Order: sequence, then C-alpha cells, then structure tokens
Amino acid sequence: MTRFEDCSRLPAPDDNVAIAVRRLEAGTMIVHGDREFAISHTVLEGHRFVFAPIKSGEPLLSWGLPFGNAVRALAAGDYLCNDRILRALSERDIDFGLPERANFVDLFAPYHLDANEIVPGQQVSRAAIPGSFHGYQREGSRGVGTRNFLVVIGLTSADAALATAIAERVRAQHDRLDREACEVVAVTHTEGGGKRAPHNLDFVLRTLAGFAVHANTGAVLVLDHGAGSYTNTDLQTFMRAEGYPLDHVPHAFVTAQGSFDDAVNRSMQTVADLLPKACAAQRSEQPLSGLRLALQCGGSDAFSGVSGNALAGWVAKELIRQGGSANLAETDELIGAESYVLENVRDRDVAVRFLDKIATFKERAERHGASAEGNPSGGNNYRGLYNIALKSLGAARKKDPEVRLDHVLDYGQPMHEGGYYFMDSPGNDLESIAGQVASGCNLILFITGNGSITNFPFVPTLKFVTTTGRFELLSNEMDVNAGRYNDGMSMPELGGETFELVRRVASGERTKGEAAGHSQVSIWREWRQQDGSQLARLQAQAIPTGEPLQAVAAAAIELSFDALLTNRGVASDQIGLVMPTSLCSGQVAELIAADLNARGSLPAGLSRFVALAHTEGCGAANADDLYLQTMVGHLRHPFTRRALLLEHGCEKTHNDAIRHWLQKNGHAASDYGFASVQLHGGIECVRERVVAWFADSLAKLPACKTVRATAKDLRLALLSTGPLDEATSSLFAALAVGVVAAGGTVVVPDNDSLWRDARFANAVLLAPGDIRPSLAYGELAQKAGLHVMRAPTEDCSETVTGLGGTGVELMLAGIGDTTAQAHPMIPMLQVCGDGEHVARYQGDLDLVVPNDATQAYAELTALVAKTMSRKYQPQLSQRGYVRFQLTRGELGVSL
Repeated sequence: MTRFEDCSRLPAPDDNVAIAVRRLEAGTMIVHGDREFAISHTVLEGHRFVFAPIKSGEPLLSWGLPFGNAVRALAAGDYLCNDRILRALSERDIDFGLPERANFVDLFAPYHLDANEIVPGQQVSRAAIPGSFHGYQREGSRGVGTRNFLVVIGLTSADAALATAIAERVRAQHDRLDREACEVVAVTHTEGGGKRAPHNLDFVLRTLAGFAVHANTGAVLVLDHGAGSYTNTDLQTFMRAEGYPLDHVPHAFVTAQGSFDDAVNRSMQTVADLLPKACAAQRSEQPLSGLRLALQCGGSDAFSGVSGNALAGWVAKELIRQGGSANLAETDELIGAESYVLENVRDRDVAVRFLDKIATFKERAERHGASAEGNPSGGNNYRGLYNIALKSLGAARKKDPEVRLDHVLDYGQPMHEGGYYFMDSPGNDLESIAGQVASGCNLILFITGNGSITNFPFVPTLKFVTTTGRFELLSNEMDVNAGRYNDGMSMPELGGETFELVRRVASGERTKGEAAGHSQVSIWREWRQQDGSQLARLQAQAIPTGEPLQAVAAAAIELSFDALLTNRGVASDQIGLVMPTSLCSGQVAELIAADLNARGSLPAGLSRFVALAHTEGCGAANADDLYLQTMVGHLRHPFTRRALLLEHGCEKTHNDAIRHWLQKNGHAASDYGFASVQLHGGIECVRERVVAWFADSLAKLPACKTVRATAKDLRLALLSTGPLDEATSSLFAALAVGVVAAGGTVVVPDNDSLWRDARFANAVLLAPGDIRPSLAYGELAQKAGLHVMRAPTEDCSETVTGLGGTGVELMLAGIGDTTAQAHPMIPMLQVCGDGEHVARYQGDLDLVVPNDATQAYAELTALVAKTMSRKYQPQLSQRGYVRFQLTRGELGVSL
C-alpha cells in the first residue's frame, strides 16, 4: 500500500485528478483515508491519474479548472491520457505498455467576457518598510540597472558576424577588464535580412530600441551594413518619435561601408570612446521599486504550476509591495487560464486588451495553418503537460491570486511604473524574453521543470527548477530548488529565502548561468502571411523530385584536386559535427566544439569540430520539416566524418523524436551519437560525455587516404548578393555548365537574382523559363547535375544554410550589393568584377574577375582547385564572418 500524500499531489482540494510525484507502476495500490484503489497503467512522474470517479462527458479538473472531458466513465486510479500524450510517449524509449486509446479529449472552451463579471480589483498593499539593493542609477527615465554592459547590437541578421567579431575583439583587448565595472556582449538575432519591410518591423524596432536604452546598458554600439530591410536611420527615427531616452545613454550608430577589416577598425575606434563612459558607472543603494522582473517559464512540467511558477508569483507579489514591477508574457500559454488571470484585474479595459491579444495570436496562427493550442512541446508532454489548457493553468500561477493585473503591453513596449504587467509574446522562451527585456525587465525569473539552461546576454537569469530530483541532477545550472515546496517547505519560508537571493543577484551576485558563460537572443520571428488567402496554395506546393534540370551542353571543365577518400566517397574536408537539436542547446554545442578544438592535436583526418547553433526545434509551427531536412543534410554531408546530436531535453525535436524521424526517412539513427544537456546532468557532464563519444567513435574509423579527384567530384553552390556585373555573371554560367558537363553537381537557389539575369539563365538552362526547384530547402542532392534548391526566404544567410544541407563542398558568392556571411562548415569564395564593389570590398574578395573571359575562367578554376585541396582558405571564412540561420519558410509561425 502507498499513501496518496506520499506519491501524489492535488493542486486544488476539489480536483478530480491527481499528479504523480514519482513513477507509479501498474497495479500499485493507493490508500487515501478509507479509500483504496489500484493504478491501472504505469504513471510517469508528473503525469495524472483519476482521483475521484468521473462520468463520461464530465470535465477533468486541475486547480479547480477544466482541461478536458472524459470520453468514458473513469475510475479512481485510471491513468489519464489523450491522443497527444499517447503519440508523445510512443516516440520515447519507454519500458512499459501504454493504454490502447485515449480516455479524454481536450477542452478548449472559448472564454467570453461578461462585462458584469469585471469588478475592479485591488493591488496588494505596500510594504511598511521599503527595502533596497545596490544598482546602477541611470539618467532620465531609464531606471536602475542590475548589470553594466557595453552592448554591441547587430541591427539585422546580416550584421551578426560583425557584431560578434567586435565584441570578441574588445574582450580580447581588455581581458583584464573588471567585470563589475563593465562587461561587453554582442546581441545578434534573425530578423531584417531581406529587402522588404518585414511584418514584424514594429516588434523588431521596439525590441532593439529597448535594448539600446535598457538600464543594464552602460553604452551601446549599433552596427549596420545598410543593406537590410531597415537601417540605423530607421531605428533612430523610431526611437525619437516614440520618446526613447536615447540621449541619456552613451551611444553610437555605425554603418559599415567598406571591407570587414575596415568595419572592425572603425567600430573599434568608436568602442574606444564608449567603453570608458560605460565603465564610469558605479553601483549605489537603490529602492527595490527599481526592480522589474521578467516572469518566464520553459521546459515546463506538471509541477511548474505547483511549485516553480507559484514561487515566482510569490516573489513578484513581494516586489510589487515594494513598489516594483513584474512582467508576465507568453500569450498562447494563457489560453484556457483567462478566467484565473482576470479574477483580479484593474478594470474592464485591461481585461478587454488582454483578451484581444489572445484573439489576435490565435488568428495569426490560423492564417498560417497552425493552432495556438499546439504549443506544448514534446518535453512538456513527457513531463505531464497534456495540452495547452493544462500548461496554461500552471503557467498562470506566476500571477499570485492576490496580485492585480494592472497593464497589458504590446511586445517590447516599455513599462513606466510599478505594478503587474502582461506583455504579448509567443510561448517561445527566447523570443518572449527578448520582448520582456526590451520592456525594461532588469532581472529574469526563469521557471523550468525539465531544467532549461537559458540565459540572456545582459540581464541576469535566476533559474527555478520545480522538483528536487531535477535540481539535484542539474545543481550546477539551477539557482533555486522550488521542489522544496513539494517536499514540505512552506511557501512563505521558500519565498522569503528566494526574495533575498533576488535582491543579492540584483546587487551583483552572479547567477549559475552567468558563471557558465553562455546566452542566447531571439526576437519574435517574422510571420509571412497577412491573411489566409495564400494558405491553400502554399500547402499544396509540389514536392521537388530530386531530379536535376537539363543544362546547356558545354565542354567539361578540366581540373583536379587533392581529396580525402572516406567510407562514403571522396570529400575535400572532414569535420566532427556537434548538431544541437534545438535553439536551447546551441550555445552549449558551441562551447563543446570550442573545447574539442582546443584540446591539442585533432584526431587523424579531421580538420576541426563544428557546432551549428540555430533558433529552431521548439516554439514554432510549420517549420520542423525545413529544419529537419536541413539538419539531415548536414549530418550526411560529405564533410561530416562523425556527428553527434545534442538535445536540450525538453524541446519538440528531442533526441527520441530525431531517432524516430531518421528511421522513418530511411536513415540509421545508430550512425550518430546522442547526448542530452538535461538528462546527462548539465553542461560539464554532457561536455565530457560528448568528448568521450567522439574519441571512441573516431578511433574506430580507418584513416582517410589522399586521392586525386576530378571535376566530376565537384559539388558547388552558386549564389549572388544582388545583380551581378556582366563578367561575373558570365563566368558563373561558364563554370556551372562546365562542372555539369564533367559529371559534377551545381546547386543554385530559386530565389537568387542569377535566375533573373538572362546572361546567366539563358547560358545555363536548356529551358530558361523552367526554373522549378529540384531540391527542397536543405535537401541532400542524391544525383549529380544542375539543381535548383527551393529557398523560401529573402535572407541570404538562410539561403546559405539551406545550401549547406544540399551537400555542396564549396560555395561561390557573386558580390552584388554586399558581401555574404559564409557558412560555418563550408568554404565560400567571394567573387566580384564590378569596379565600385571591388574598391569597397577589396580585402574581402577572393577573386577579382578580370575582363578577359578566358583569363577569368582559368583563375577561377585554379582557385576552386586550390580551395578544394585545402590549400586556400577564403578571406572572410578565416576571419569568422559566418552565419548559420534556418528559415521558417512561408508558413512558419512562433508559438
């Protein structure tokens, strides 16, 4: 017999379903008072079972609110499962049997506001004795900082590599810089890399403006190439028009107009002026009313609403009593909890505005063929969150019942006074946090059930984990064990201890995440559809066949190069690939790859280890196929000698899901390694696990022999950054048909301006008007010949990332408007014949195209052979001017 209170929890006394606090085997006898009942099927920790009998059609209750309806009569002890949870568990390697069918259906009852129900609420009373912390008092209305940073912002995705390079150089030159005096960080993101104004432009400008004047920003440098969909001038104009206190922060806006080195040198001169101003700031005693908390959750589980979120709500309540403010976000993660959120609200206008944000969010998802109710990830499901209603009921507990909802904000809209705020945002953790920081939050409370290790670059993140077991597994990454509440500690005692930790961290104590040294930024990504008129057409797009297009007949190109003979054929390089399965394991993958590269001599035949950090794998709909196709293309790329997939642990595309996807698509999962940040005990533990796996797996492979390869072994990609000069266009055409005639492979994206250039299209395609994609985005080319890759994006970096998945071993970028950020794994030659552009980018170009076509062809052929032989490294690639960014296509939307 097992006592009910020893193995389960009821979030509210009248609930008819309970949460298992540990795994309960089928047949376990539960005793509660004078009742006894048996568990019908094995119940995992965090999953639910019936506590009181439920009739068919009756609601299932948690926190006293419904999340589903029984489809048949349910007895005490029955394991609860809907179709979604059965699918989620079927993807996992579990050692027990599942029920044959679901026993409840989800309940998504629309919430209808009754004006008579809205009674203006009361906010918690102010504390009799105000508290204080030590922070940075900023000028004007900027508030109080908890940290002091020189922030280097890349204005668009096209500026990411430059911003990263500047921050790295500043840190290298000032390696003895007192971290307490001033730190330096690059802030890069995915937006603005196209030509047209994006649909999320207001969101992006608000976010960047908020970063620039944030209280933790001691000084800011904003970098721009002037070639994106908005410019530094646009941002400055927006900030002036909207009243952002730009003049109260040391700042500079730099537009790069020359080579990469010129841009770096010019920016460093600006940094020399900004850095002393930032370092001059000093901490002083400040009232706690200067704290603005971001309340955020990620990798949630069934206990998030019981312990972690409730603890965050308690801390927020105490801060509001001190005159401070708290910011709740993640719009779709409050669907189903509207009645709870609005039990205590300032007035009807605030209630209406809150519900309008939910309605707009739902409509945006629907016009992309998605549902806002599809939010819970595979990790959420595995840890007991069956649907969005159940997830929302727990997420809403970040608002304590005594706290009043005072304000509703647009994404990134500034907070101007104390109180409790709701900010519109997706459930995607990183995208949501970026908006909260832009709103002015100077400390983040991040609640996690699975053990998410997310950090923001210039605002400290305190991570609360919901169970003691998960805290003990990840004690090096987690700051607060909220699971102690489950274990019997009172909320006032736990809350008081945590509130003191918040005060200390605000005063400068380092969090676990700051000590680990990794962070991520992602702004609410653009949605492509303004209405549903194109939905049917986009959903009906034909799948590319993989068959190459017919190219114009030409003489075969004559060249040879030194290649490596691998077990999959010849390749011009060999690397070890650490592939993160989602955005949240990306920075950890980069840390591990850097560690592997720094460990002395590399394994025989390997040139380096590469990690491909990205922003996908969770928190979005309709983007998984694009991501997974591209991921597999890189896993099976000729360069990839061995690859390991690194999961965060709670994402949609977790390791088990990847294994199933690989097998479903005819790929052996056993060919790859798998590791988990969360399940393997945190960063240091998983780092050693990955290092050991590569050492063992690479040692089992035979050494690569060097062989002489010919043009039939070439796999090239051609692209341009804008309309090309005649010499370069003609040269690319001659190269393309020559390689194809020799039996090699050439891939050109369908969005490229080369196809709008008759000099190229007519010289390459036998049917120039038939530019149909033969490859999907990121799809590995299986047959040699001329291929067109579908590229549903305007962002050059997203196009380059997709081309990497096609298996090309060398990219050639014709320089039209600007240079291209290269691929982190695959060399890119930057080629130009336009006199004006040659003068501007002289130091970045690998080939200046001569006017003589014969000479140009000879020089390019020789450079290709030299690069393929690993005897030449492209200029910008060796400077780290690289970017890996996945597209979400035309129907991708954040959730």
